[in-house]
Amino acid sequence: MKIWIQDENKANYRNIRLQCEAHSDYNYLGDLSDEEFKEFLLEVKPDIDVEKNLKLINYYGYLHIFAIK
Repeated sequence: MKIWIQDENKANYRNIRLQCEAHSDYNYLGDLSDEEFKEFLLEVKPDIDVEKNLKLINYYGYLHIFAIK
């Protein structure tokens, strides 16, 4: 799936917005397979529910992740 990302990386948190459609203020992350996307999610937040979030982005076309460091 083609993914565009907006990544706000601060000292205390990381706020990531992922879209399946191009947006002007988002950067192209790549055309990721399900396995590559799962690996990306685990890099962002190791305790994330990977299967649930994969289903959400497939259904809604976007995903918002807020990770506290």
